[in-house]
Amino acid sequence: MVISYNNNNNHNNSNNNNNSNNNNNMLPPFPSDISTMYRQINSSGHYQDAYPSGPPTLGDTAYSVNGNFTLLPSEFRRDPNDSFFYEDSGFFDYQQVQQQSPQFQINQQNEAQQQRFSEEQNFGIGNEIIKNSNHYYEYERSSNEVSPFDDEASNVVSDGMSPTVMATATAVTNANAPLSVNAQANNPLNFTSAQSRTVYLGNVPPNLSVKELLDHVRSGVVEDVKIIPEKMCAFISFVDESAALLFHSDAILKRLNIGDRDIKIGWGKPTRIDPIVAARISTDGATRNVYIGRMTIEGEESRLSGEQLRADLEEYGEIDCIKIIKEKGVAFIHFASILNAIKVVTNLPIRNLYYQNKRIFYGKDRCAFITKTQQHNAAQFLGVQPGMEHMIEFSDREFISNALLQQSAAAAAIATSAGGPNNLGNRTVYLGSLPKDVKIEEICNAVRGGLLQSIKLLNDRYVCFVTFIDPTAAAQFYAMSSLYGFTVQKKRCKVGWGKHSGPLPNALALAVSNGASRNVYVGNIDYVSDSVRDERIFTEGKLRGIFQQYGEVEQINFLPEKNCCFINYTNISNAILALDKIKSNPYFKDLKINFGKDRCGNVPHQSR
Repeated sequence: MVISYNNNNNHNNSNNNNNSNNNNNMLPPFPSDISTMYRQINSSGHYQDAYPSGPPTLGDTAYSVNGNFTLLPSEFRRDPNDSFFYEDSGFFDYQQVQQQSPQFQINQQNEAQQQRFSEEQNFGIGNEIIKNSNHYYEYERSSNEVSPFDDEASNVVSDGMSPTVMATATAVTNANAPLSVNAQANNPLNFTSAQSRTVYLGNVPPNLSVKELLDHVRSGVVEDVKIIPEKMCAFISFVDESAALLFHSDAILKRLNIGDRDIKIGWGKPTRIDPIVAARISTDGATRNVYIGRMTIEGEESRLSGEQLRADLEEYGEIDCIKIIKEKGVAFIHFASILNAIKVVTNLPIRNLYYQNKRIFYGKDRCAFITKTQQHNAAQFLGVQPGMEHMIEFSDREFISNALLQQSAAAAAIATSAGGPNNLGNRTVYLGSLPKDVKIEEICNAVRGGLLQSIKLLNDRYVCFVTFIDPTAAAQFYAMSSLYGFTVQKKRCKVGWGKHSGPLPNALALAVSNGASRNVYVGNIDYVSDSVRDERIFTEGKLRGIFQQYGEVEQINFLPEKNCCFINYTNISNAILALDKIKSNPYFKDLKINFGKDRCGNVPHQSR
């Protein structure tokens, strides 16, 4: 709870007497020494002092005793006959806040809009007004209200139940609401407009290469990359602003981390694209990627090696990466800028006789490829039927970018509305009040909407922590569960945010982009031959014993009619390890081993 006082001690003391006598649970008693009864934010953005004792709730409003305004609550109610606001997070001096907050009038308008939203949307949510000593408190409750979290769930940031249901619903609705130009420019979580084609990255490793940097970019065609090692910063300029905005929002939401460094994300100076580059993009579809074909002509010296190509082409500019397909006799060379690639296509056949009879043109920028995760997210957002996600790859890139941006905006709003600004990018959701005899398999059967990194069940406390691969999926699951409820064994469970997961490790991100999941597929099984063995291998008990050595197994499914089975782990890292090690087992050396589909990634079903 956040408490604020003005300098009128007599007024405060009189309020104290009324409040404490009528309802001690609503407001704490006023102390004689008010100097310690506030929270103050220091230069690092952390709370210095807190009352009552205990860790502060992320996102609590801070308002100091000397009237130093720091943050106005997003939702509040006030008694027009009194000078204080009241809210479940504390109370605030009306005149001081009104004078010092330029957002005050805007928030009053938002309050009315939020009230209309609660009346118009059929989410089973009701409001109650409680009057206490001439002050009003309003809180939201669902028709199936659940009590707050147990004290034992120490890893929980916010309960996510009835007090935040309206905040979640409002966040989803207002995520893409039009903002004024000034509001957009000053909003660090603005995912609706780009200030530039260029994204700034700070705190990058001093030895960062172009390839290492661009391995994290999957949002669109890159025009130019500049790395300034002495200032530990970099600039990525995209061909269009929509690609820059998608990368900017994605990097913020997922807390971009390179070389164990948290990267600072901002906007570079707005500039126009080089006229030469713009012309070549328009006429030839120029990109950073140079395609060279016919590299293996019979009777001719072959230069189809990375070292030789780099030696021949590095004079035209810094090279990002080289990909060679020897069986087809082709090579793809990505440069750090489109301008350098244009120079190669224009001058290489003239300046180097070896390349006169080669096919030289532009390939597709590797940063513009749509990943499987992006396909999955866009498909869910656009309502594409399961199994048809691959069709997203052939859709218009700008259309997909807009869908992903809207989804990111909603995810950011959901995460911060309940967990505070520090909850942005969190991938871990808390589930509490689970049935006493619940199995982890039953929880996975109920979780939908995104691939899982891990799931951890604490049986003795009846709680579970579910960590998704993507923060967008975590936010969507949290929102759906908050609005419609999360049920296991016909029991409604508590849903909230767990301790911040941090960014997805780069190694895992790469593995997922290549199809990794926590589900291991085993195919080409001869169940008939196995049935006549003295000791059968393909039984649940035997397989669990074999695969459990690589990590906890959640579920095993058998499909004898298709000669296969699926082993689901509770952690994707264990599945990756199992896939790597199981082929050394003589029983599995001739079988087909691959990753299967995580059923938790299926489209969620809405309650009706």
